[in-house]
Amino acid sequence: MTRERTDFWVGLFVLLGAIALVFLALRAGNMSSFSFTPTYQVTAHFDNLGGLKVRAPVKSSGVVVGRVAAIGFDNERFQAVATLDLEQQYQFPADSSASILTSGLLGEQYIGLTPGGDEKMLAQNSRIQYTQSAVVLEELISKFLYSSADKEGGGAQDAPAAGQ
Repeated sequence: MTRERTDFWVGLFVLLGAIALVFLALRAGNMSSFSFTPTYQVTAHFDNLGGLKVRAPVKSSGVVVGRVAAIGFDNERFQAVATLDLEQQYQFPADSSASILTSGLLGEQYIGLTPGGDEKMLAQNSRIQYTQSAVVLEELISKFLYSSADKEGGGAQDAPAAGQ
């Protein structure tokens, strides 16, 4: 094999490796889903966002219909505000609800949209009225532990003493 041919194959292999690394970096950073489809923005207020991140998917019936564009805090209502970029090809009724859900037990969080029944559709800069905050696993575990401790402690205090 000539030197030029060897250099060509080595260069091709290095180029493919670089493309694979860029692809993996974009996937790890949740940036691989760049979309140039037209979108409209809506906002939703939540009491607790949990681990929701910018660029997290917005899904309806398991289909990605948009992305979280921004996350902020409303100083007047003392709630978190999520700004959603929904693709224009997907229209939702104005009384739709948004919930923060988790993929699997410990997976990434996303926003799930449940369509309502209103004739009027969500439009640019409209607000989703009905929201359900994230379920924080640590809070659930602590509530479970404290409720079982209360049951054990309360049962011993309520029982009459022997001999009375």
